[in-house]
Amino acid sequence: MKWQPHSAYWSSASTFFTFFLTWSFCYSLFPLWLNQTLGLSGKETGVVFAINAMAALLIMPAYGVLQDRLGTGKQLLFALGILMASVGPFFIYVYQPLLESAFLIGAIVGAVYSALTFGAAVGTLEAFIERVGRQHSVEFGKARLWGSLGWAVATFIAGGLFNIDPRLNFAFATGTGIVFILCLFWLPKSTSQASSKTNKVGLGDVLALFKLSRFWRLSVYVMGVSCLYQIYDQQFPIYFASLFSSQEEGNRFYGYLNSLQVFVEAGMMFVAPYIVNRIGPKYGLLLSGAIMAIRMLASGLVVDPVSISFVKLLHALELPILLVAIFKYIVAHFDARLSTTIYLIGFHLFTQVVTTLLSSIVGELYDELGFTDSYLLLGSVVTVNLILSFWLLESTGPTTNQKPAKMTGG
Repeated sequence: MKWQPHSAYWSSASTFFTFFLTWSFCYSLFPLWLNQTLGLSGKETGVVFAINAMAALLIMPAYGVLQDRLGTGKQLLFALGILMASVGPFFIYVYQPLLESAFLIGAIVGAVYSALTFGAAVGTLEAFIERVGRQHSVEFGKARLWGSLGWAVATFIAGGLFNIDPRLNFAFATGTGIVFILCLFWLPKSTSQASSKTNKVGLGDVLALFKLSRFWRLSVYVMGVSCLYQIYDQQFPIYFASLFSSQEEGNRFYGYLNSLQVFVEAGMMFVAPYIVNRIGPKYGLLLSGAIMAIRMLASGLVVDPVSISFVKLLHALELPILLVAIFKYIVAHFDARLSTTIYLIGFHLFTQVVTTLLSSIVGELYDELGFTDSYLLLGSVVTVNLILSFWLLESTGPTTNQKPAKMTGG
């Protein structure tokens, strides 16, 4: 657990920081923008999230395979940078007018842009830096904590800007997107050629994943625990703001609270590798899932701003453990050459499948049952799936020197 002083660490950290800074300016208050600025209902907001997830679902596999073939080539990341630098004009002059005049068309166009820029891109960036980190002795969690800091900084500012004019957040996002491009030039080059015959990833390698029982056992956890948690979290800002005397006050306090949560999350990113190495990736995933279930159930039981604020802060504990544990679980049980593809398909893609299927349904539940009853229902389902995952996930010891499993057998 030594501090990482070299350029590989700081270049990875700055890249994460600017990516999440840009993403947060656009999406930390995205549900409030849909609900308060555009006047969408809970069901319509759910439809937007569902279409966003569907677009990410379709784009993510291509991103994963392409980045695995590029290895640590940065061509794809530069393309993402261009999209990030264009996000302000897109939201202000394309996305909002389309959602107001032609909702379905606007939702589809926005979903494709969102997936290309953030939804499908985040997994690619995380897997890319995790791979570079393994080559340059940079612990992923210590670099990823700067992504959390970037999200926190933007969220702290975004709440106040939103009350002035939501378009200011999108303008700031364009500026930070330009800085992201500059950070990419600093990232180190690969220490090996990803295109060599022995390391080249082919379609057969990807298809072989679906024949592995351990791949599907991991997927049960992803779809039944972490996916449902993300659906729960989609419209949480709307519920949080409704507990205050005015929307403006709720928006402002949500920005402050979310910023505090992510600052704590950043600190946990530094600690999470130690925790996961200590208990193993399986129990890291289970611990993260248990915190998710507790937060969801508690959200259905407490109804005052102070209590719900403490519940919100639980997110700072589960996310760092989840991110570190999922990568270590993949490296311990699968071919490390396919780490990007497995992470994107086994984690992000399946998340988008469930989000696509359930977002509008859960959004309608919010309209019909209310937030608290819906949270209790979702939390109960996650608890059942977490118990099932205890039996399905494979155990490993400390992962520091763990060798990746070969792509043979189950």
